[in-house]
Amino acid sequence: MGLAAGAAFDRGGGVVTGGRRFAADGDWEQIPDGLRHADVAAVDVDADDRVYLFTRFDGQVIVYERDGTFVRSWGKGLFTTPHGLTVGPDGGVYCVDAGDHTIRKFTPEGELLMMLGIAGMASDTGFVSGRPVTVHSVEGVRYAGGPFNRPTNLAVAPDGDLYVTDGYGNSRVHRFTASGDLIGSWGEPGTGPGQFHLPHCLDVAADGRVFVGDRENDRIQIFTPDGEFIEEWTDIRRPCDLTIAPDGSVYVVELWRPAGKRSFVHGEALEDQPARLTVLDRHGHVVERWGDSTTDRTAVGNFIAPHGVALDSHGDLYVAEVTYSFAIRPGWVEPSSGRHQLQKFLRVGAGEDTLARRNA
Repeated sequence: MGLAAGAAFDRGGGVVTGGRRFAADGDWEQIPDGLRHADVAAVDVDADDRVYLFTRFDGQVIVYERDGTFVRSWGKGLFTTPHGLTVGPDGGVYCVDAGDHTIRKFTPEGELLMMLGIAGMASDTGFVSGRPVTVHSVEGVRYAGGPFNRPTNLAVAPDGDLYVTDGYGNSRVHRFTASGDLIGSWGEPGTGPGQFHLPHCLDVAADGRVFVGDRENDRIQIFTPDGEFIEEWTDIRRPCDLTIAPDGSVYVVELWRPAGKRSFVHGEALEDQPARLTVLDRHGHVVERWGDSTTDRTAVGNFIAPHGVALDSHGDLYVAEVTYSFAIRPGWVEPSSGRHQLQKFLRVGAGEDTLARRNA
């Protein structure tokens, strides 16, 4: 398969501005024989631009070189529900297991270094799964609790502190020291400032501000390191993951909301709201947006269920998708769409020659 030019990204109706176009490579991952996955829940890169995938079906960590060459895999059988993965500045790999209510830190080779939470033990939030819901199962979170009840993601601050979104069975952000001691928490169920309906992702800016993707409230909330609310950005829908670039711009992947589904803040979706990737400047203004096609969502460069995003030192993007869990299993797309799990987006002019040589 060839390279999908960045110019094609205006087909979804998004904003495309000069100087920040990308080209998509949907066949970047060179998965070896004997490995498989039906979802890529998370993606991140290390200081050497090696790429770490956190997969489901089979659940494990898979590591690739920047060109897609396989390096290693580990962790098969360790995880209950792989959800978030973050590579820290020290090379430690933090794996957020929503089903096990834990976060584990590993070496790049898979040796366990630290665990936050108690395996299999959820904190008390009044949450009971399986109840009838109007919008999302997070309606079952009755009150905020301690760490963890189905945590979702982790970010490492510039000072080394760890921030965790605790989202599916809780409504909080927790802050820890680098050694794992709890400093404090904030948040409660709701739609107001500092309240959450599924805090799903986060990142920490160079100045210490904490950006939290409040998924089912369709917004990004921004806080001080201590959890004081600063502002919210609302030109977003269902943020699943976000990453902050060195220049302060924010890359956000946004989940598909089919027509008829509801938002806590916007009510019922009267038309299909396809998944997309949005680039925001440091003030929250949309710079670029692509991938949001209703009629051709399985095409290279478009999205079905984007769930993770990472930016490498070259300015290239990786987007992970949970296509099977979110769209194939419920019957929203055909099983043939299962290849749509990991795409790499190269800055046009920065990587096309390399990719063309590999695909020649």
